[in-house]
Amino acid sequence: MPYADSDGTSIYYERHGSGPAILFVHGSGGHHAAWWQQVAALRDEFTVVTVDLRGFGKSDSSMPEFDGQDFPGDVVAVLEAEDLTDAMLVGQSIGSVAALRAGLLRPDRVSSVVLGHSLGGISHPELKELAAADRAEAVKLPVIDRLLTRQFQTDRADLTFLFQQMGTFNVAKMQDLRNLDTNGPSLAEIRESGVKVAFLAGEKDAVLSVKTVTRAHELVEGSHLEIVLGAPHSMYWETPEAYNAAVARLRRTLTATKEAA
Repeated sequence: MPYADSDGTSIYYERHGSGPAILFVHGSGGHHAAWWQQVAALRDEFTVVTVDLRGFGKSDSSMPEFDGQDFPGDVVAVLEAEDLTDAMLVGQSIGSVAALRAGLLRPDRVSSVVLGHSLGGISHPELKELAAADRAEAVKLPVIDRLLTRQFQTDRADLTFLFQQMGTFNVAKMQDLRNLDTNGPSLAEIRESGVKVAFLAGEKDAVLSVKTVTRAHELVEGSHLEIVLGAPHSMYWETPEAYNAAVARLRRTLTATKEAA
């Protein structure tokens, strides 16, 4: 069971398979085990790395409070511990903010970042306004309805229950991640880093609309956009086949793009 040292904090992670590296960064209710449907599907073609940010899962959770600004460093610590280069970071929801910041911190180790159901904390007035409007609608719904479709909740009560149980293994909470958005990267900083950016969105995402994600894609020069039909905010959980196919396609596409350049 490997641990990485992030400025004195023990960060748990796992490495599976072989091939081009994909490192998954969970959201506010997740941890390394939330990616069980991704590891099993992708490890035959890719090196799949999962991580617990501090305060989540099996990572150090002993600190009296958590600062979301430390999370990108946790990702970097794992990249360094495994000596990964040309890694593709895949974030889920607010975990995408940590993923993008980590990529910009170490572009020598990260070639691309996939922003799953997130704008990655990009600092831009138009995107901030669009995201705020989406959130205003999302908060009208029960939390579970923001993340999974009602049809899935009815059809798969077992997986819905397990999804809700995942968060009980964490000490850190959503509010501990919110300040990740503070002083986010500008469009110019992303462009100058050389890190490729892709947006992965679900058609039925109740937290962040396809319209907002599409506008972000238009603003981030050279970015890629994947919209999965019928998928909710927690696409990785509810529609894993489509999610896994999109992630694999982006890993292959972004690798090819780099080689062509």
